[in-house]
Amino acid sequence: MASIDLQPTEYKSPSHQTTISGAEAIVQALIQEGVDIAFGYPGGAIMPVYDALYDYQDRLHHVLARHEQGAVHAAQGYSRASGKVGVCLATSGPGATNLITGIADAHIDSTPLVCITGQVPSHLLGSDAFQETDVIGISIPVTKWNYQVTKAEEIPLAIAKAFYIAHTGRPGPVLIDITKDAQFQQLNFEYKRCTSIRSYREEPVIEMNQIEAAAKAINEAKRPYVLFGHGIILAEAEQEFKAFVEQSNLPAAWTILGLSAMETSHPLNVGMLGMHGNYGPNLLTNECDVLIAVGMRFDDRVTGNLDKYAKQAKVIHLEIDPAEINKNVHAHIPVLGNAKKTLPLITQRLQKKDRNEWLERFAECDQLEHDKVIQEELNPTNEILTMGEVIRILNEKTGGDAIIVTDVGQHQMVACRYAEFKQSKSNITSGGLGTMGFGLPAALGAALGAPDRTVVCVVGDGGLQMTIQELATIYQTQAKVKVLLLNNEFLGMVRQWQQLFFDKRYSSTEMINPNFQLLAKGFRMHTNQVTHRDQLDQALTEFIETDGAYFLEVMVGKENNVFPMVPSGSGVAEIRLD
Repeated sequence: MASIDLQPTEYKSPSHQTTISGAEAIVQALIQEGVDIAFGYPGGAIMPVYDALYDYQDRLHHVLARHEQGAVHAAQGYSRASGKVGVCLATSGPGATNLITGIADAHIDSTPLVCITGQVPSHLLGSDAFQETDVIGISIPVTKWNYQVTKAEEIPLAIAKAFYIAHTGRPGPVLIDITKDAQFQQLNFEYKRCTSIRSYREEPVIEMNQIEAAAKAINEAKRPYVLFGHGIILAEAEQEFKAFVEQSNLPAAWTILGLSAMETSHPLNVGMLGMHGNYGPNLLTNECDVLIAVGMRFDDRVTGNLDKYAKQAKVIHLEIDPAEINKNVHAHIPVLGNAKKTLPLITQRLQKKDRNEWLERFAECDQLEHDKVIQEELNPTNEILTMGEVIRILNEKTGGDAIIVTDVGQHQMVACRYAEFKQSKSNITSGGLGTMGFGLPAALGAALGAPDRTVVCVVGDGGLQMTIQELATIYQTQAKVKVLLLNNEFLGMVRQWQQLFFDKRYSSTEMINPNFQLLAKGFRMHTNQVTHRDQLDQALTEFIETDGAYFLEVMVGKENNVFPMVPSGSGVAEIRLD
């Protein structure tokens, strides 16, 4: 079976016709936007577009997912790995509604997508026709913009605006719903990329007085502390951020979406924020005197109880979206703008400082966490395999160069805590929505978006079974996805909460699983299972070195927990080590 060829092909408008169908206009518009791959699932209301795709297979590759949710998560993974806009297609009714979870996930995690759905003919709108749903109304809360096309001549402008809105400013998903009759209608096709929209401002104006105030506050600080998020990666401001923290020796901690924006081995990278983050980054939030947030939104998993969050600190918030300023945490110095532009303006005004005493506080907390948690997690002294030791050995095999895509649960927290990265766009996970089922299709999309990199999908037995059908898509596309199943035969994160806060009343969390080895073989994958520690090293070597897709199942402790942990309702300084 031939794998997908992602080499770009020069596009030329057809010269043999003056008019084309709306369906063909959609395809040509995507090609003119530089789209080389789209994910989707055909159906009646989108069938004209799929018919048009038939003649453009050498220019626009279509990946047939096995479920529309798989298609949209794959588009997310493709976007996050490549830095491009992800594209997915679906039919009306259930096809469109099956996209909503992925669209909502992309919206809260600021992933640029263009989703195109078919719709019943315009004369049937509102009649409860077969497979009609009001996808515009349904998707309004979870899209950056949406629009319904009922005439073919609207298609070029609608798609041009969709791409412009999706990738500019704070990125996000856009949905275009196109009636079936508009797909059949003819139009004189002319396409121009959108470069501006009246009343839509890509980026806020940078206020130099706020730049000056931010630099002054950092220069005067005794214990400054930086929190960085996904905004660094979206702005492609990794180098600017590194220069910023190095100029004044600023300790910097990351959200799970900010992970890989800065190499994990950097001496100023002090670790992970949040409920299962590192001890020092959480505890010392309430000891810093200036808190500098860059491209992150102070969500509740980072802040814990807001009444107990950084009350002693002057807060500087660098953010592109004005709606995030003062939404959760009051910003004494808001710095609006694109981080790629605002960071250098502050950096050039910063004084060099050693800050050794303050950095030593993080090192002390690091050592305490290592002694109480990390040492046993990464090098356990009993016979039970831990997720942490699997990730430790995976790091050795990949050298920190792989893209790691995680699903949601205990394995996600462990992978984010212990995975090592040398380059950006290497950690792909569902952050704000916490979508189980994200991992496998997102890894497929990442493998197609970055075909020159090793892509490892770290997944639990619960999340895997939500989108396990996408193993068939991996087989059909020959995507080189390495699936690492950490199987504890539980919905592990829910079970951990039941153990700690619900008296071990394990209600509906134990998983009676299928034979994953037989399933993987059914999808024609290389497969292996690890049940004992002496098998692990060799199994992971084969897993990484084998060409093509591979399914490795590791049986880990059924009732192992992820620590540290900030209990729900607690402040970040109340983080527990056990």
